Formats: sequence, C-alpha cells, structure tokens
Amino acid sequence: MGPGPIDLSLKPDLAAEWDVSSDGLEWTFKLQKGIQFHDGSSFGADDVVYSLNRHLGEDSISKVTSLVDYVSEWKKVDNHTVKAVLSAPNVDLPAILATFHFKIIKNDAENIDGYFQSPIGTGPFIPVEFTPGVRSVGRRNDNYFRGEVYLDEIELFAITDPISRVNALISGDVHLAAGIDTKVIKQVEAEETVELWSQPAASWPGICCMLDRYPGNNPDFVWAMKHMADRKRAIRSIMKKHGTIGNDHPIGAAYGADHCESLAQREADLDKAKFHLKKSGITEAEVEAAPVSEGIMDFCLLQQAQARKIGLDLKIKRVPTDGYWSTGWQQKPLNVTGWNMRPTANVMFSISMKGDAPWNDTYWANDRFDQLLVESRGVTDTGVRKEMYCEMEQLAADGSGVVLAYFTNYIDGRNKSVKGLTEVPLSMFGGQEWPDQVWLDT
Repeated sequence: MGPGPIDLSLKPDLAAEWDVSSDGLEWTFKLQKGIQFHDGSSFGADDVVYSLNRHLGEDSISKVTSLVDYVSEWKKVDNHTVKAVLSAPNVDLPAILATFHFKIIKNDAENIDGYFQSPIGTGPFIPVEFTPGVRSVGRRNDNYFRGEVYLDEIELFAITDPISRVNALISGDVHLAAGIDTKVIKQVEAEETVELWSQPAASWPGICCMLDRYPGNNPDFVWAMKHMADRKRAIRSIMKKHGTIGNDHPIGAAYGADHCESLAQREADLDKAKFHLKKSGITEAEVEAAPVSEGIMDFCLLQQAQARKIGLDLKIKRVPTDGYWSTGWQQKPLNVTGWNMRPTANVMFSISMKGDAPWNDTYWANDRFDQLLVESRGVTDTGVRKEMYCEMEQLAADGSGVVLAYFTNYIDGRNKSVKGLTEVPLSMFGGQEWPDQVWLDT
C-alpha cells in the first residue's frame, strides 16, 4: 500500500480557529464549543490555560520548555477564547501546540485523585485499562465532538520482538503492527490478507558522539565517523530502499521548503576518514547501542566494518532497550538515538539541536545556530527563511556530534480489512491520527 502526498497542513481540533496580531506577538485561539471530557464535565479555556502553563517557567518539568520559552503568558479571555502573549514572534506556534507534548488535560489535574493512572480526556476512546508501555484498552466515546467513532473498542499492547509482531499480524491476532523490520518486508508482501504501509518521512536514527567528553571532544574523531559512513549502502541494504539519504542534520526532504537541497551531499570517503582519524590519534572506541530505532543496530555494524578499513577498532556493545534512555543515551561517550519527524523544521531543531534543549543528543551548542533558529521563527519571507535554514543545516551537519546517515520511512503493517488510515508522516500509523478515522471492512 503506497502513501499519498505528504500533508503537514494544520487542521482544527479542540481549537476551531486561530489568528495572530500584526506584530506576531499575540495569538488568539477560539475553542470549540460543546465539548465534554470523558467524565461529562465541559471543556473550556481554564483547561487549556492550565495545561499549557505546565510547560512554562523555570520550575517546569516539561522536556519541551524550549519550544515555548518565548510565551510570556497564557490568558483566558472567556470560556472559549485563549490568548498567547509572546516575547518574540513564532509563526510555528499553532503547529507546536498540535504536537503530542501539548495535549490538553483537565484543569487542576494534579489535584484530582488518580487522574494520571486513569486519564480523563476528550478523545474518541475512553480509557478502560491503562498500563503505560504495556497495554491500553479504550471503549468508544459516544459523545466525541468530531462525530461518530466507527470502532467499539481498541486495544494497544507491546510485542517487542519484531518477528513475533509480524507473526501476530499475519495470523490475524492484531489488525495493525507498527515498525515492521525491513528483514521481514518480503514476508509481509507475500501474504494475501495483510499489506505493508510505508510512509516517507524524516524520522531518523543516529550514532551520537558526545562532544563534552572523550572521544567526541576531539573534532577529528567526529569527522572520521561522519566521513566513513556509507549512506547509500545503508539505504540499500538496511532500509531496503524504504528511506532517504541523510546529511548529518535532521531536516530531510519531507520538510519541504525548509529542507536545503543545495547542501553538498556527504558521501563515504575513507581517505578523508583515515586522515581525520590519524590526526585524532584515536585507535579504538565503543558504541553503546540498543535497538531503539529502525535499522540502527545494523548501521552500527556497517560503521564497524567501515572503521576497520581506516584502522579504527570500533566495538559495539548491545544493551537492552529497557532503561536505555536513562542509562545509555546522553550518558555513554558514544551511543545511539532515534527521532520521529516533527511538524516543522524549527520544532525539530529546537528540541534536538538548540544549545539549551534537554534532548540535545550530543550537547552541541553554537551561538550562531541558536540566533538563526530564534530569528527564523518570525520570518514569513520564504526566500529569507530558506537562506537561514540552509545556514542552520550546514552548521548542524558540520558541528554536531550526530552521525545521521539516513531517514526512515514509517513502515507499518495492516490487515487489509482496516480502512481509513491517515497519511501524516509524523509517527506510526499515519501520524497516530487513526483511532477516530478507521473502520473494519468485514
């Protein structure tokens, strides 16, 4: 099954409409009326202001404060109108609010007993069972504001083994399976009752060289890691052509106009890699890796083979995914990462490359990059914006410690009876917007 054109346009949800002042410093959001939470209480401006304020201030525990650190205040105008007062303009604010980090919860949820164990939202399914990371069950919300929900119930659960996950799909035990391993693509394609869903996107895996410690604090070592990467082979042999080539920065072609196609494409150059490795004086290193993103373990092995050709003993230490994000990522000198695509290039850069971003993979910081990133948020001239993004992408490609060799499609599997899947390249299953869209054609 092939996807349609990439569509990253914004659509109304809890907010019915929005507009911005002429100076770009005040956004007004008109909220939908008549929406109820799952417990029957009314949704309104108090819930929005409360939810969004949780991302503001030095005491916030949010991981995405850098996405809204220019918001001075969220103001309730009336029960169905909210204003955002900004210290600096950002044309991407509505797109930022559409990301999963900014989902709306009930006003004063922190003081509602058991709220986060049994969440109360406004979505198409009411939680019946909720065990984070293990299993969730939801029954249809008959008062859903968008209209009829086609399915009576949905169940989501984890099958961590990729072979078992595909077998569950083929046997009919599940209707949808996320993250189909490229090694079993042909097996899925050979089946009559299921099909592959491959959505081009700019999600990406990478090897991270931490710039604040050895060996990543040696620029020549990082250059060697980048120059030896065989990007074309990764697309061909690891991704089975279900991906696109990377250039050591996270803004792939799926971002449209903000992708700088004029940047020189970095290719495998073992002579350059050997030159920089010799200059670094480093002869061995170890990558701590867990299978946290599509093909990353195979890419580590590919890098290991390339390293041998230039005289680097690159060891790969495989560790479990459980706990990896707290014990491996950003902790070990060389580690791996994996990212979903974000709705705009500025959002992607803000959370992955800005100097003070908590999720900055390699602790790279560049004043010029940060300046351009902030200034570009208020730029509406497409030509000027393009120039700024080209410079940012070059700075990131040359300066960060991330070896980003390829972008991955979202490769999912579905039973052919499942109809209505969306085509949004921001996460699995067409951007995770499927629950109120799909039906079973039985």
